[in-house]
Amino acid sequence: MIIEVRLKLVKQHFTKKEMDMTAKYIPPEWAFEFHGHLCPFMPIGYRMGKLAMEYLGVKREKDHGFFVFPEIGEGHPQTCMADGIQIATGSTYGKILMAMTFYGKLAATFYHPQKGAVRYSLTPDFIDEMGKYEFFVYRKKGVEPSQIPQRVSEEVTNWTYKQSDDFMFKVEPKPDFKFTPAKGSFNKAKCSVCGEYVFERYLRTKDGKPVCIPCSGFTKSMPGA
Repeated sequence: MIIEVRLKLVKQHFTKKEMDMTAKYIPPEWAFEFHGHLCPFMPIGYRMGKLAMEYLGVKREKDHGFFVFPEIGEGHPQTCMADGIQIATGSTYGKILMAMTFYGKLAATFYHPQKGAVRYSLTPDFIDEMGKYEFFVYRKKGVEPSQIPQRVSEEVTNWTYKQSDDFMFKVEPKPDFKFTPAKGSFNKAKCSVCGEYVFERYLRTKDGKPVCIPCSGFTKSMPGA
């Protein structure tokens, strides 16, 4: 289903001054198509990612040099924030540039080896004010975002666009933050059981022969995998 989110519709809720201040933090239409529904948290993640990039002085990542560690977990509805961060930064799961910490917090640390690291978190005051909107009444009842009336979703999302950076985010430089990604390798071998290729980092040995993790009989990945 196509999500009808147009910048021209958003403009109806803003003064020209507000639009000039917030337009660069409003996700493009394709972002809503990718995400699948209109909600406040994907745009919040998008804005967080854009601000972190500005803070560190980096551009959207094309390759494999900018890492993000969202502190969200699972089993709570604010995880949509991660999609917005990926869209803004280019630091995607597919490029192995994003890894959740599962702390259950609405925060993320952004790290570039040459530029350093910064942590952005949503302020409690912002979260409390946002929670007063009707959108969350629906969500707490288990209504999926795509089934919530569009006016309800637009109301809270447009409200987030109007909030100041200082009200929304706590910003913490992380001068001591370090991260070393796994070394890339094209080396691989065929599993002796199923015959499928396995990259060497994930190969295991069974009866002296190389096997993949599913064929190895292990129920969990080995340390370092």
